[in-house]
Amino acid sequence: MRVDLDTAGEDLQALPRFQQAAVHARRLFALALGSGLLAALLFLLAILIGLFAARSPWLPLLCNNAAALLLLAAAAQSAWRVDAWRARALGQEPSLRWFGGRETADEPLAPEALSAYDRFLDSIGRGIRSLLRRIGPGALWLAGLCVAALLMIRAGWSLALPGADLGQAAYIGAGLLLLGAFGLLVLERHFAASGEAQWPEAAALAPLLRLVIAVQLLSLPGLLFASADNLWPVRLLVLLGLLPAAVAVELLARAVFSAFLPQREREEPRLVARSLVAGQLRWPPRPLQFLQDELQQRFGIDLRQVWAFAFMRRAFLPVVALVALVGWLLSGIHEVPLDGRGVYERFGKPEAVLQPGLHVGLPWPFGRVIAVENGVIHELATSGDSAVADPPGPADGPAPDSANRLWDASHRSEKSQVIASAAEGKQSFQVVNMDVRFVYRIGLDDAAALAATYNSADVPALIRSTASRVLVHDFASRTLDGVLGGEREALAQDIGKAVQADLDELHSGVEILATVVEAIHPPAGAANAYHGVQAAQITAQALIARERGKAAEQGNEARL
Repeated sequence: MRVDLDTAGEDLQALPRFQQAAVHARRLFALALGSGLLAALLFLLAILIGLFAARSPWLPLLCNNAAALLLLAAAAQSAWRVDAWRARALGQEPSLRWFGGRETADEPLAPEALSAYDRFLDSIGRGIRSLLRRIGPGALWLAGLCVAALLMIRAGWSLALPGADLGQAAYIGAGLLLLGAFGLLVLERHFAASGEAQWPEAAALAPLLRLVIAVQLLSLPGLLFASADNLWPVRLLVLLGLLPAAVAVELLARAVFSAFLPQREREEPRLVARSLVAGQLRWPPRPLQFLQDELQQRFGIDLRQVWAFAFMRRAFLPVVALVALVGWLLSGIHEVPLDGRGVYERFGKPEAVLQPGLHVGLPWPFGRVIAVENGVIHELATSGDSAVADPPGPADGPAPDSANRLWDASHRSEKSQVIASAAEGKQSFQVVNMDVRFVYRIGLDDAAALAATYNSADVPALIRSTASRVLVHDFASRTLDGVLGGEREALAQDIGKAVQADLDELHSGVEILATVVEAIHPPAGAANAYHGVQAAQITAQALIARERGKAAEQGNEARL
């Protein structure tokens, strides 16, 4: 029960918490100062590391540990105020007055000795001091330190950090963390063993000590298992900041709410830095213990005597286990959508191809269903750049670039290919651009579904590689003039049959529905030259035909 010096008639010397108040105040001051300086040192080291290696795993580790130590310092300074008030109540003025201790009142000057401007500033200063006195310096210190802890955590928060090999420094850091955790564990056991009557604040500070110990111990796997190939140690070091962040938010809320409580200098202050989140760092966790204690202390309601709550406490674990068991059994119910199929595996072995609907099998991981397409049609270009689609435009706007089929324009979906040719009676080759597309789907029978699931890791890549090989082989026996003319339709059929034959030989389960040659022409840079050659050939053939006609006409005239 809190003491009010104006109404209390009991002897304060007889109360155990007042007898050792000065000693406790000195210990808390040393704890707050030591943890605060250590937090500042760790954060300064994190800043230095961030200047030279901004993506180092040391950055979140140092920031999170510094934030946890700063929260311990915030709680220690809040408890120091309570013990310092008790010491002053007994006339034992504590020698340490940091963290905004008692202020010495300055002798006010006579108003006539001040100018109008000085009187204005003096009135503002007295108003600010009065406001701070009503709020209390303890709430301001607690809120400020919690905000600083949140900023530290934010400085080290980055889920995009890559894995890194820390080398021997990781073992040195792990050793220092273990050494610090051992020292804090001894201190935590001392605080936890202190009686409620002798030192009420010790029980509230023990969870904050466990918070620092938990952050240090959970940082060890991130250090010892850190490597360039593993990302989870770095993610662990970053996500570990959520624990001190939750405690900082809770203490910040308590500090803000405590500012609205009346502050009386003659009444024993209450400890604000109590954390429910940090209090759960115990085994077994008791999330409702604080609520139960408050109800019993304030209203005399003991929830342990209520039959319903006792039954809920006894039935909690069995109910949770039953729900988990039912949820695990329900994982054996699989839904196959209307546009899909599913390959059911039992103990890793495919058993059947499931059609759309609900199916019951063994729960995970003994049974699972692998999704397979059911009649979904795809269009694939032989060029890898075809995945880059044109941005959609308005219906009445200009056509997209992919619709431009002029030879002097380049297209992302086209691929260069070498084709045979003949020049001056000699064999040669030419380079052409072409856009060949395949329309395919996974076969509709069960064998095709199984083949596509287990024999083809990447169906589009398989079709592209097969088509590229077929095109190289097929174009070696064709000429550019031929594929630009009447052989174009036969070219599409031959390519489709050859690709389908290769895919069937590989047991891919893919069915080629159509092969479309969208475009085939010389490269864009050589299109004009090709047109010129064609025009010259046409002109030459026309001249030859005209001269032959003249020769025939003159021959006929000579015979007459």
